[in-house]
Amino acid sequence: MLIYLVAGARPNFMKIAPIVRALQAQSTLSFKIIHTGQHYDREMNDVFFEELGIPQPDVFMAAGGGSHAQQTAKIMVGFEELCVAERPAAVLVVGDVNSTLACSIVAKKLNIPVAHVEAGLRSGDMSMPEEINRLVTDSISDWFFATEPAAVEHLRREGKADSAVHYVGHVMVDNVLFQADKLTRADTSGFDTACFKAASRQNGGRYGVVTMHRPSNVDDPVMFARIAAALKEISGELPLIFPVHPRTRANIEKFGIDLGPNVTLAGPQAYMAFLNLWKDAAVVLTDSGGLQEETTALGVPCVTIRENTERPVTVEEGSNVLAGTDPARILLEARKVLRGEGKQGRRPHLWDGKAAERIVDVLARELARR
Repeated sequence: MLIYLVAGARPNFMKIAPIVRALQAQSTLSFKIIHTGQHYDREMNDVFFEELGIPQPDVFMAAGGGSHAQQTAKIMVGFEELCVAERPAAVLVVGDVNSTLACSIVAKKLNIPVAHVEAGLRSGDMSMPEEINRLVTDSISDWFFATEPAAVEHLRREGKADSAVHYVGHVMVDNVLFQADKLTRADTSGFDTACFKAASRQNGGRYGVVTMHRPSNVDDPVMFARIAAALKEISGELPLIFPVHPRTRANIEKFGIDLGPNVTLAGPQAYMAFLNLWKDAAVVLTDSGGLQEETTALGVPCVTIRENTERPVTVEEGSNVLAGTDPARILLEARKVLRGEGKQGRRPHLWDGKAAERIVDVLARELARR
């Protein structure tokens, strides 16, 4: 029984990597990795997939950019051709990108069952394209693989059958635990940020990591300047390193954003290099969804610069604090961490590195019944 594993952007591959490894360990299901090409990343070379422990994609669709509608339409047309030609037993999608939405719709209209990994997450913010993708994908999926109790409750409220909802843990956590273990045996001296880490060790070893890319934070010059002022003040007490998303960097220059001399700007990082950086940070300041979860998995203090989160378990149980975008609150939460008064979180139930195995077990059982 053939399963299509759909990925469209770098973070998607982090999520399917543990599923690929789990599929490789059994003999009931076969798979093909479908890269829609939603994001073209020149860093996605042989080394990237080797780091993840997975083969190169079987299909590269090269959908490319464009508006949301253009990109979604290109992916739908290309994916329909694949599904009609080969007719997989199921399509598995992850997360909440345009590829997730597009391939779910195509599969469902061809009566191919859809499995959604990371189902049920809700921010309640309809201005986020990801929220629309989540809602539409979950409205038509057949199997829902949830990462946390709140996601299960959302799906139940939306009328999903209990038999279709599976609380399995989190494949992103599977991956970060797998990669963190690999780092213990890796030579990290060649990473771009090795010099920064070495310099921080000479000054007591403490530093913070920043990531920001949400349009609501970095596309509004007033909002960006407010957040930057908070980061600048924090950096007076703790050196910060900021691997900068290309759109964010363009806006720093366009808006004349002043981060001060103690914020080191770096380029986008490869997965292992970035993990090596943030896993040892005193604090992570971010607006990323995935990083909220990864920091909780490794117990790293995280201050989330957003007004909402679709990952509440990281706040309720993990090491994450939702600070909003008020500079005073960002400073308050960061300083708590620096004084040793930050939150002591724990890894949530089933975030044990075995979510992918549970997903594969469910899929094998469900597909055998069809």
